[in-house]
Formats: sequence, structure tokens, C-alpha cells
Amino acid sequence: MEFESGILQHLQDKFGASTFKPQTTKDEILTLWMPVDKIKEVLAFLKQEVPKPYRMLFDLTAIDERTRKKDNGHTPYAFTMVYHLLSFDRNSFIRLKVGLKEDFPLVPSISSLWANANWYEREVYDMFGIRFEGHPHLYRILMPRTWVGHPLRKEHPSRATEMGPFQLYDDKMDLEQAALQFKPEEWGLARQSDDSDFMFLNIGPQHPGTHGVLRIVLQLDGEDIVDAIPDIGFHHRGAEKMGERQTWHTYLPYTDRVDYLGGVMNNMAYLQSVEKLAGIEVPERVKVIRIMMCELFRIASHLVWYGTFAQDVGQLSPVFYMFSDREKIFDIVEAVCGGRMHPNWFRIGGVAQDLPNGWETLVQNFINYFPKRLKEYDNMVMKNSIFKARTKGIGIFTLDEAIEWGVTGPNLRACGFAWDFRKKQPYSGYEMFDFEVPTAANGDCYDRALVRVAEMRQSLRIIDQCLKNMPAGPYKADHPLTTPPIKKHTMHDIETLITHFLGVSWGPVIPSGEAMSCIEATKGANGYYLTSDGNTSPYRVRIRTPSFPHMQMLPYITKGYTVADLLSILGAMDYVLADIDR
Repeated sequence: MEFESGILQHLQDKFGASTFKPQTTKDEILTLWMPVDKIKEVLAFLKQEVPKPYRMLFDLTAIDERTRKKDNGHTPYAFTMVYHLLSFDRNSFIRLKVGLKEDFPLVPSISSLWANANWYEREVYDMFGIRFEGHPHLYRILMPRTWVGHPLRKEHPSRATEMGPFQLYDDKMDLEQAALQFKPEEWGLARQSDDSDFMFLNIGPQHPGTHGVLRIVLQLDGEDIVDAIPDIGFHHRGAEKMGERQTWHTYLPYTDRVDYLGGVMNNMAYLQSVEKLAGIEVPERVKVIRIMMCELFRIASHLVWYGTFAQDVGQLSPVFYMFSDREKIFDIVEAVCGGRMHPNWFRIGGVAQDLPNGWETLVQNFINYFPKRLKEYDNMVMKNSIFKARTKGIGIFTLDEAIEWGVTGPNLRACGFAWDFRKKQPYSGYEMFDFEVPTAANGDCYDRALVRVAEMRQSLRIIDQCLKNMPAGPYKADHPLTTPPIKKHTMHDIETLITHFLGVSWGPVIPSGEAMSCIEATKGANGYYLTSDGNTSPYRVRIRTPSFPHMQMLPYITKGYTVADLLSILGAMDYVLADIDR
């Protein structure tokens, strides 16, 4: 808090005390309202001039304020722009908010200040219709260019049943086909150089090397990549919009589908934010159970990455072995949760039920089994001369470039920076665990692999500590907003029965306010920024995923490499399309 008061003083000295209006939030992040015409100056000051600067643009989003309840955080604005910055030196976030009164406002672009602001501003334009003055390429990014309306505005329907039946007339078919055609000039790309014609190659959205429905248009000079244009949005399902129509409780299964390889990691990021809003403190047993499940899913996710990465560069065997080992983790997950990839087992204030009898044996067997398999994989993949040749010195970026583009997780640590939210801003009791944060030095594809392989060993250490030190006690908090109360208690008193009924039918009413959580997910920093107006549903759900800024960096780190190198770079990035598109 000392740093926060210090930064507010710096800002007031520079821009005047009347420029900023502090706001109290449930997550205790320093939150300041400021005028729209000061955005670029203030953000540039925070990034470049202030002591211990805020070097990373962590997230940038908007809120449609027009239907918020008057007595629960209502502002005199139509929209709010929200900027989250992260200072590694201070180990803290700052949140800056700008109120906009017009129905289709114009805001200064900060894409010249941070490279990763480009896609974030395009997303806000696409979803809210807010335009950014000075943006180099303000086109839709997640929705088709032919889409009518801006989905995260409150007047846009949440369900297909609220819209007319879909019809595909001939003229609409022609319009859609024309919109899919790639026009290099729109992206500032030349069709030829002084001595040759460039070729434009479509990769995806069904190419196996794109790991899902991703389209990349390459500008090629022979085999060399001159530029690359990622085209995302094919996997967009409106996860943030769904949050506005579901209850706080029934939204949980939807989070499972964001990073669909990360399983309960998604629940964890969402629930950390809900529990901050509700003021719920979970029991020690819940904390350790959650950590154990998260680390099992970290290994499961890394195994998918490991096998498919080896396959991308031409090695076929590892993917079969690693997927078999992943099934062993899913056997544990199924025994505990009932589900496998999408367990939907964490709950507000706890977990759905206690660990089953015999869980210790299942976990212990895996801890005994897996280390020797990792050694085999080291010999099979990491020490393989062809794998090294395809990954060493490929897709390099420096630490400064990583921070500029919003890179987090193993991709950041491969640049030599030991930043891990489990250590720096511990949550769910991670401060009680003994583990290391693996790093590497060169920031290339091979180093990104080294870090993830080392992370699996550290996850095993954490799981072993969970097994040996699992606390006794309840599996959910004794708080009226945890959902639902234990069933057998509902037969004893009417208050518990009513609470159970309302919790299941309406869902809990979370107090008004806002809070952001941030966890170290499998692919990097995963954050949920939730706004409540004291209702049974969130007013606004913002999901900050790690894969979105990572994919934005693709053109920057592929220039000068070959098409074959592109597959190494994509594989080493470790992204999930649902994590990008949401």
C-alpha cells in the first residue's frame, strides 16, 4: 500500500490533484478515474518516467454502464474504458478508468505506446463500437466483418433465441465470401518487391499445425516469411457475454471451456475474483485441494503441448506416449470430480464434495510413476539432435520485447525472468509450498520447451506436498453465499433449506463492487475482472487470457524465418484457440 500511495502522489504532482479521482474496490488495486484527454500522457508517464515503472499493459477493456442499477456503482457515463498496468518492480497493478458519455465514443489510441494495445483496442471496437483515434488498423477482430452490431453492448441479444432465424440468401453468401478474401493492401502489405513477386499462403483454419481453428496468411518471398497476419475469431463463442446472462454459480462450467486444456485452472481464476467480491475466506483444506487439482492439470496441459510440439517438428512417437500419461491424470481427476477434461468441480467458497476414499493411493501411484517417464521423454525429445536443430535459435524474443507484447508464463520465463504469480502474488496458499520457478536464458523455442518440462517436475513437488500435508476440515466455507449448503443440513432447519433452494434456483446475490484475480495458469497469466451491481448475475465479465497477446506477437517473431520454422514457433508458443477467442 506504501507503493500505491506513492504512485498516486507522483501522478498528482505531475498532472494535478484534480486530474484523478480514486475509487475503492474489493481487490484493493489502486483504481483511478481520469479524463479522456489525458490518457496518452498519463499512461506514457506510468510506463516510461515514474520510478519503478508499469512496463506491461496487462489488459485493456470496456464496460457498458447504461443499464447498471442507480444505487450500485452507477456512473454518469455511457461507457467506461479500463486499463490494467503491471509493474514488476513494484509487484503491483494499477487500474485506470476513463468515463465516456457518447453512445459511440472516440478515444485516443495507445497502440503507439504499447505494441500489444493494437489487438486489445480492436477487440473493444469490435465488441462495444468504441473507436480509437490513431489506431493503424481498426477492423473487427473476433466477429466477422459482416456482423451487424457490437455484441458486448447491453442492447445486443445474449441468446440466439432472441434473434431472428438465420437465413443465407444468395447475395448474403456472395457478401460473406467476399469478406473472407484476403486483400494485402488492407494490411499495408505489398504484392511485390523490386526483384520478385510475393506469394500469399493461407495456413488454416483446418491445418493441423495451427492447433485449432486459426488462420494465418503468410507473405512469402520464396520460403522466407516477410510478414504474417493471424486471423482469429473462428472459435469465438461469446464467453464474456454468457457471463451476463448466467448466474454467478451456473457460469462455472462455461469457464472450463476457455482454456479447455487447463481444466480447473479456469474455475480457480474466476472463483478467486468472485470470492474477493463476496468476502469469502475458504478453509485450508479447500486451498490445498484446489492447488493439487490445478497442478495436476498443469502437467496434463503441458503433456498435450509436449507431444504435439514434438509432432509439429516431425517426431511422431512422443504424442502417443504423452497422451497415454495424460489419461493417467484424467483417471485421478475422474475419481475426484466425475469429469475429466471439464471437471466443473470447484465451487464458490469451496469444492463440490470432499475427496473420495482412496484418493491418496491414486495420487501416490502417479507421483511414483511419472518422474521416470519424464526422463525417457528428455532422451526422446529434448536431447534429440533434429528437435534441437528445429528449435534452437528459432523464434527468439528478448525480455524487453516480451514485456512490451504482454507475454506471461513460461514464454516470459524462457527469457530469464523468474516471474510467477504463485510466488510473487501467492493465492490459495501457494506461499506455504516449497517449489522453484524454472527459467532459461535465450528466449527461443527450445528454451520455452525447457521451462515447461522443468515446470512439470516442480508441479510434481507441489502435488507431493499436497498429498503429505492435506489439512483436515470442511470442503466449503461456512458462508451464506457459498453454493449450495450441504444437502443433509437442509432437512434440519428452514433457513438452510431456503438458502439451498435460492442458491440452486436463483444463485447467490453477490454484493456490488469489482475485483480482478490473476493466477499462474498453464499458459501464463489468466485473470478475471468481474463487476457486480448486486445481482444474481455478473454485470460484466472480462477474461484476460494469456494466449491472446501471445498470438498477437506472431508476426513480430516470424519475420525472416521459413514456413517450416513457423510450425516450431507456433508449437513452442503453447496456445489454445478458445483461450484466444473466448
